[in-house]
Amino acid sequence: MHPVNCPALLIAGIASGQGKTTVTAALARYHTRLGRRVRVFKAGPDFLDPMILAAASGAPVENLDLWMVGAARSRALLYRAASESDLILIEGAMGLYDGDPSAADLARAFAVPIAAVIDAGAMAQTFGALALGLKQYQQIPFAGVIANRVASPGHATMLKESLHADIPLLACVGRAETPLPERHLGLVQAGELKDLDARLDALANLIEASGLTALPPAVSFAPQTEAALPRLLAGRVIAVARDDAFSFLYPANLKTLEGMGAALTFFSPLADAEVPPADALWLPGGYPELHAERLACNAQWQASVRAFYSAGKPILAECGGMMALTESLKTVGGQSFPMIGLIPGKVIMQKRLAAIGMQEVTLPQETGAAGSTLRGHTFHYSRFETPLQPFARTTRAKGGEGEAEYRRGSLTASYFHAYFASNPAMTAALFLPH
Repeated sequence: MHPVNCPALLIAGIASGQGKTTVTAALARYHTRLGRRVRVFKAGPDFLDPMILAAASGAPVENLDLWMVGAARSRALLYRAASESDLILIEGAMGLYDGDPSAADLARAFAVPIAAVIDAGAMAQTFGALALGLKQYQQIPFAGVIANRVASPGHATMLKESLHADIPLLACVGRAETPLPERHLGLVQAGELKDLDARLDALANLIEASGLTALPPAVSFAPQTEAALPRLLAGRVIAVARDDAFSFLYPANLKTLEGMGAALTFFSPLADAEVPPADALWLPGGYPELHAERLACNAQWQASVRAFYSAGKPILAECGGMMALTESLKTVGGQSFPMIGLIPGKVIMQKRLAAIGMQEVTLPQETGAAGSTLRGHTFHYSRFETPLQPFARTTRAKGGEGEAEYRRGSLTASYFHAYFASNPAMTAALFLPH
């Protein structure tokens, strides 16, 4: 196997809210419209941005991270994409240097040039100071800056004149007339935006008007092979909830289950669909709080989950999935709705972020995966009040106690979002009888 060259660019920012997703999606849609094969990746743990980026590029969006995904798997994903694509785009997370590892660390590890997006809508010469700080703070493969939400040609001239001579201004992008809307966990889900294609085309037009149309320089991506997945789930069927209330699904998680031999069957709790015939059930995260009244009224799906549990079949409930299995869910508006009631306690939504960050978990002996570690992250605005005692706890990436892991009969539940590919064998144990 030999290295493969492919044009690549990592789009970073000084912070969240600068327009990284907007610019990345715009570039992906622009080049896709030209007939190029574009693969987009998202740095760090994220479910929402990849939905938008997948719609923009027409291809699934995987996550890259040196800790959760791992350097070897990240290298393998990039190598495979470079072998099949005309352009690779990576959207950073938060600010360029935020986190450990950061987007800057990811760019350095794979020698991918960085384009820093700065929201220049309310600044002039300070733009140059920010750009200089981003470039000089650490040694990085810095390609230049993109000024976002630029008001006029005169504004663009001021921004350009503020830059040091060795910092390229890659583009000045105007304000989007229909920006991508947000809510408490980030962007609104792609499936909820009925005019998403029109929005993406409008963003691509902004990129074209900015002149940021040439392919970035080619990057050499080293080969990396991955070990074959153990067929620990061969012959087993896993039912997976998937709709606007339960949509936080890493593509890698689905591939990992299928790679271990599982057949996946999807159903919609929002449509009051029963759990289909299966050997195990996965309720992933999502937005049950936005659909609490509807979920509370959907008696058919609730009864089918209770029957599944009564049959002693394995259930994995992550974050939003766990919330739906509690006794009640109270919204930020103060309304309380009954949930399925398999886990004692109540969930209370709040306006303040409750937890965020990378975590990992080592499960006890009785899980069949003792001593092994599964990595992932947590990100939620609710709190869970329960008399149930945790049977394990996650550990934060930098140390310290994290989320509670609950076990009740055949049910495992937590706010923790696991990245299955970080430990396939341990993942399989969660979907096997215990």
